[in-house]
Amino acid sequence: MTYDLYIGDRTYSSWSLRGWLMFEKFGLPVRTHMIRLFTGNMAEQMAALAPARLVPCMKTPDGLIVGETLAMAESLTERHPEAGLWPADPAARALARWLCAEMHASFTALRSACPMQLVCQYPDFAPSDDVRTDLDRISTLWALARDRHGANGPWLFGDYSVADAFYAPVAARIAGYGLDVDATAQAYVATTLADPAFRRWRAQGLTVRYDPDPFPTDLTAAPWPGPTPLSAKPVSEGPSENALCPYSGKPVTDFLDLDGRVFGFCNPGCRDKTVIDPEAFPAFMALVDRSH
Repeated sequence: MTYDLYIGDRTYSSWSLRGWLMFEKFGLPVRTHMIRLFTGNMAEQMAALAPARLVPCMKTPDGLIVGETLAMAESLTERHPEAGLWPADPAARALARWLCAEMHASFTALRSACPMQLVCQYPDFAPSDDVRTDLDRISTLWALARDRHGANGPWLFGDYSVADAFYAPVAARIAGYGLDVDATAQAYVATTLADPAFRRWRAQGLTVRYDPDPFPTDLTAAPWPGPTPLSAKPVSEGPSENALCPYSGKPVTDFLDLDGRVFGFCNPGCRDKTVIDPEAFPAFMALVDRSH
C-alpha cells in the first residue's frame, strides 16, 4: 500500500518539502515523482493529476488524487491514525492545526521577499517592516507552542508533528536570509536544519544545478548555516570497500572518497547526494561504521 507523491524542485519548492516530510518523518510508504518547476511545461507534467494543478499532491494507494498540504495531512491522519501526525493531546492538537492553517494562509511578505532556497545564506538581506511583522508573529506562535506543549522534545509540540513539517520551510527562509529572530526561534531553526530528514532533502536537491538561477539576486552569498558536512569527494574509480550500493543493493559503478576510504554506489545520483552530506543518509553511515 504505497502512495505516490508528486513534488517540485527540492532546492526551491517549499510546499513540496512540507508534503515530503509528512511521509518521511512518519514512516509512510511513498514513491516520489519529480515535477520540474522551471521548464515551462508544468501544466503538461501535471495533466494526468487533474484536478490538481500545483505540487505537492499525492495519489493514494486506491487511486485518489489529493492536493494541498492541509488536505494531505488530514487524509493521511484518517488513513494512518497510528502514525501520530498530530499531537495526541487535544489542546496541543488544536493549536497545531491552528499554526498550520495560519502558515497555509499567511506570511505573504516573508514568502515574497525570501523565496526558499537551500543553497546558501544571504547575510546582508535587509528585511522590510512587513517581513519583520511576519517574523514577530512566527516567533510568537513558536514560543506559544514550545511553552505550552514542547517540554518533551525539541520540536514545536515536543515530538515531531505536522506543524514542524509546515514550518520547516520557514526555518529555511530564516536561515537562508540570515534573519534576526529571538533565541527560542533561533533554537528551533537550528533543530530543523540539523534534522537528518531535512538534510537528506537538501542534499538531494543540491545534486541539481540551475542556470540561470530561478531567483537571481545581487546579494552576497555565504555558506549555508546548517551543520558542517563531512568532507567527501567524488572519485573516478574504485575499488571500494563495498560491492553493493547501500541504498539499492545493486552493484557499484560510481565512487566517493571519505577520509581516504572509497565507497561505491549504483549511479551518480546516489553518489552525489552522499558527497553533499554523508551524515544525512543512515544507510551510508551504517556502511561506514560497519566497514571500519
